[in-house]
Amino acid sequence: MSGSSPRFFSYIKLRFFARIRWFLEPKASMKRHTASDRFEKPRVADSDQEERQEEQVAKEREGAHQDGGLVVLRRAVKKLHFGSWEEKAAAADEIRRLAEEDLKLRKWLAELGVVPPLVAMIGSEVGGGGRWRFAVQALVALANGTYTNKALIVEAGILLRLPSNVEDLEEAARQELAQLLLSLSSLATSQFPLSSSKLLPFLFHILDSDSSLETKNLCLATLHNLSTMFGQAGNLVSHGILPTLLRLSSVQEVSEKALATLGNLVVSLQGKKAMENHPMVPESLIEILTWEEKPRCQELSAYILMILAHQSSRQREKMVEAGIVQVLLEVALLGSCLAQKRALKLLQWFKDGRRAKMGPHSGPQTGRVAVGSPVNQWEADEGRKIMKMLVKQSLYKNMETITRRANAALGSSSSSSSKLKALVVSSSSKSLPY
Repeated sequence: MSGSSPRFFSYIKLRFFARIRWFLEPKASMKRHTASDRFEKPRVADSDQEERQEEQVAKEREGAHQDGGLVVLRRAVKKLHFGSWEEKAAAADEIRRLAEEDLKLRKWLAELGVVPPLVAMIGSEVGGGGRWRFAVQALVALANGTYTNKALIVEAGILLRLPSNVEDLEEAARQELAQLLLSLSSLATSQFPLSSSKLLPFLFHILDSDSSLETKNLCLATLHNLSTMFGQAGNLVSHGILPTLLRLSSVQEVSEKALATLGNLVVSLQGKKAMENHPMVPESLIEILTWEEKPRCQELSAYILMILAHQSSRQREKMVEAGIVQVLLEVALLGSCLAQKRALKLLQWFKDGRRAKMGPHSGPQTGRVAVGSPVNQWEADEGRKIMKMLVKQSLYKNMETITRRANAALGSSSSSSSKLKALVVSSSSKSLPY
């Protein structure tokens, strides 16, 4: 008897916990267990009744959960308006959690007036506890997918609350603010007025700081959204954005967003003039054309070069002197379809030393305008001399290099081989392809 005592007590414990678990289960589950105990095979009618009971219990649970969520929501809103700093930070974190769950909850929260107190928290205690970051995270969640909430955040003065000294911010805080500004910048494509007087300096400070590439990418995406509005181009250029964009366009991790923004600015008169006079142009853009592993960057760089070369013999001369012809030959052979098309169009312009009409192209459509590449006979003669000298000295050497690279990249497919032969045959010391 004594030997079996431990086993007996273990059995008693198991029965006790089984009873407790059975007691805590909902009624529908209890009934299901009772039915399964009584009948080895329950009838269909009993099963249907149990299913209805389970659905009713599930609805009651969902209603209780929603009621509990509303209680939590009201409590968080109250603390946000009237609580201490610690309570406001906790309330902001709770609002973020609720806003991430459902779009309807985001709208309810905005209607309850949580946006102004959250915006008022931004920028406070910089260098201290950083509890205002909970407000930034909540605003990011509230702005997700709702135009109205974004407009409310801007109207509450978020752009006036941006910290003036970026260096005092931690990297995580910079990234969260950049994410919020990116979400708000989508308003630029609508009729909503989005002032950039405070926004642009903050973005520039981050781009010029030691922030991470991910944070800079968010800022560049924000600038790209702003640059899509033609009226903003002059404002962006006047704030000195071009040097920063050109510098970042040479960094492969963030180059695409920088080039896309430059592409929006260069179609404006002020943007094109500023780029023509910048010392990094066209060398930095020609260098980007050599990035075979970045086809999108090649396409954007070729687009910008087309805009600069259009109706500007001086810019074409600068490009030729910088060695663009050899690079364009490689892009025309190995680039993407769009990059090849733009490279061939540029080559066509460079080979034409006579007066010609430039028809429609992938740049801005300005109609059919008769344009003389050089403006006088002396420039025409000089252009032909430069082109002949460049072609004679380097064309065959470059074609040999291109052929070797093409064989390695494209293999021995018949279509690629025929394309390569066609390009080589059409290239001579007298004429460039296309």
